[in-house]
Amino acid sequence: MGVILLLSGAAMLYGGVRLIKLDGSWYYAIAGVALLVAGSQLLLARRAGFLIYVGFCAATLAWALFESGWNPIALLPRVLFFLALLIVMLLTWRWFARPFARHQERVRGTKPALLVGSTLALFVFGLFAAGLQPVHGVDQAMAFEEHPTDVMPGDSASIAPGDWPHYGRTPGGQRYSPLEQITPANVANLTRAWTFHSGATGLPPGSKAGEFMFEATPLKVRDKLVFCTPHAEVIAVSPETGESIWRFNPHASLGAAPFLACRGVSYDETPGATGVCAHRILTATLDAKMYALDADTGQRCPEFGKNGEIDLTAGMGLVKPGFYYVTSPPSIIRGKAVIGGWVIDNVERGEPSGVVRAFDTRTGELAWAFDMGRTDRTTLPPEGEFYTRGTPNVWAPISNDPALGLVYLPTGNETPDFFGGGRQAVSEKYASSVIAVDADSGKIRWHFQTTHHDIWDYDVPAQPTTVDLPGAQGKPPVLALLVPTKRGELFTLDRRTGTLLTQVVERPVPQGAVPGEKLSHTQPFQTFMPTFAPAKLRESDMWGATPFDQLYCRIRFKQLRYEGPFTPPSVQGTLAYPGSAGVFEWGGVSVDPSRHIAVANNNYMTIINTLTPRGAVSASGMQNSKGGDFGGPQLGTPYAVSAAPFLSPLTIPCNQPPWGVISALDLKTRRILWRSPLGSAYDNGPLGISSHVPLQVGVPNMGGSVVTRSGLIFIAATADRTLRAFDLRNGRELWHATLPFSGIATPSVYEGKDGRQYVVIAAGGHTGFGKFGGDAVMAFALPKTLRSN
Repeated sequence: MGVILLLSGAAMLYGGVRLIKLDGSWYYAIAGVALLVAGSQLLLARRAGFLIYVGFCAATLAWALFESGWNPIALLPRVLFFLALLIVMLLTWRWFARPFARHQERVRGTKPALLVGSTLALFVFGLFAAGLQPVHGVDQAMAFEEHPTDVMPGDSASIAPGDWPHYGRTPGGQRYSPLEQITPANVANLTRAWTFHSGATGLPPGSKAGEFMFEATPLKVRDKLVFCTPHAEVIAVSPETGESIWRFNPHASLGAAPFLACRGVSYDETPGATGVCAHRILTATLDAKMYALDADTGQRCPEFGKNGEIDLTAGMGLVKPGFYYVTSPPSIIRGKAVIGGWVIDNVERGEPSGVVRAFDTRTGELAWAFDMGRTDRTTLPPEGEFYTRGTPNVWAPISNDPALGLVYLPTGNETPDFFGGGRQAVSEKYASSVIAVDADSGKIRWHFQTTHHDIWDYDVPAQPTTVDLPGAQGKPPVLALLVPTKRGELFTLDRRTGTLLTQVVERPVPQGAVPGEKLSHTQPFQTFMPTFAPAKLRESDMWGATPFDQLYCRIRFKQLRYEGPFTPPSVQGTLAYPGSAGVFEWGGVSVDPSRHIAVANNNYMTIINTLTPRGAVSASGMQNSKGGDFGGPQLGTPYAVSAAPFLSPLTIPCNQPPWGVISALDLKTRRILWRSPLGSAYDNGPLGISSHVPLQVGVPNMGGSVVTRSGLIFIAATADRTLRAFDLRNGRELWHATLPFSGIATPSVYEGKDGRQYVVIAAGGHTGFGKFGGDAVMAFALPKTLRSN
């Protein structure tokens, strides 16, 4: 024990002195001295060492409570290690006290010290035992309608209740199911109905991809469940049994793709038509092709393009392998498939265009193109010309309103992401925005920018969501559009005009960028609307599994540049919070259109953005960053960039949990109804090793949720291997199922021919979360004997 305390004291004193030099907390240096004294006394077999250590533990607990309050998660790195040593001393006291007895040392206070030590140990043990239970965090009571009136928006009126024909079920991406067979009262009886293995596991031979993500949301159309795999295959299975019906393999060229992902496919039909391809599945691939398939057979639609295939690189000019690819399904409106694309991040300037195009779903002919650099031209560029290179792309799912004839485009920014000097004027205007374009002409109708001169990679990363809100005093409903952002703002607009439905103010943000950069002096912030953005970090918000990695995180925090939100990237290294992984990600929000409640799952992860002057790096052979670093060489700018997660030496996030949260927002009152941590530490831990501790810390998540009319939320999305059901009323977890891999996807809910309601999720893991390679699609339902009539 003396040796352990001496080593601990030396580490604490060394790190504590460094922290004091950075104008940080004095606790660690003082604690280091106390541990050195206690350890040396124990080595000399003096009971004073034990008394000093008990006093140190008591003082540490008092300091921890003063700094972090009664939060067990916050107390863990501050006291658990030291209390564990104290508990060992107490449990082995008879053996532990023998050296003292041999020296016949009499020190007053030993018995009181034993009493104090035991009390401390029991107190902290009880506190952590309470912390192992789920934290619900209900902020206020909710006037919950058990049986809401059927207020269904126009874009879902024609959808059969048991179907899921669009990525977000409706063209506006609500992710709401009107089914109510599974309820809060019986959801605990949910069991696995079937599992289908696609065979698409991991990276195929010859692939240079750095990431693998099974992100598909299955569509339930007619009598089939249809989804895509990360290898670009499309598969149809029986909704009731999971048995394979057909499979289409485009034999996509995946060797150059930076990652393997497909979020879903799209469905379109011609009313009254019969025969081949009267009902069509449309899918796009990582090698920039789009296919139309007969929904019944999986065969190519011969009238679509060339034998069911069109080339999405037409009019793009030079497209290097792996520089342009599609991961999100097209948005279907008025017989058109509207599709964007993803360009590789942070490699070079002048990458392929971010053009968005609409193609006839029957013929594959170009209906229009929205090129931000040439908004006056909506056709294919003439021979020798190309769509404007380097414009902001639209990689996230697109939504639309068929009645208004508008398509809503969530845009990213002009690459490279972290240096904006010399960007095009159209990029400055349309980057990190939502843009409404006319579904028939492709002409812009309105746009709203969520971040000015974005150098933080704060794309609009999710499908904008339509919802009709009650009008004031009997007036018609307000046609709203919810726009989730990586910043954590959920902007609310009138989807007809783009007019803000909440007040937005321009607030000053940190300045002082690197040479060649020019920052926006202000950024837009909503008022009178809850924000999902995190509070400004403090040194005391640093975390760790032990006091030693927490100390490392504190030192590193003080070394980095950080002045709150929008601190610009720097050569010194800037802490970005939220980071480029985003508070909102591509999972977006789900909306109950009857109760007017939005459900959001959010991330709270920190990123370190570090610019390296071009002269200090070798441009030859530089590749896009991998291994969790979202940076790259940024060729054509004065700086390369590293955008790496802010982790402790144990590879645990340095900021205090929760790192993942799920919340419910009342859209009528604009108040948060409840907020709960999302996910446990069971499948996660130091150095990527599963801790097997069910501590509800809230873990990183990527994917979305589904809300049902019966008042349930279904969501996987987390780094732990779990599909969960929450009570929409209060956020309490009512049911969960363990998956073979994490379900980094959005579930869908449907009804089979057998009358059973199913919840289906793709479970393949994610390289960013350390575990990947699964190929399972799993469906859950109530046992037939318990199914409601």
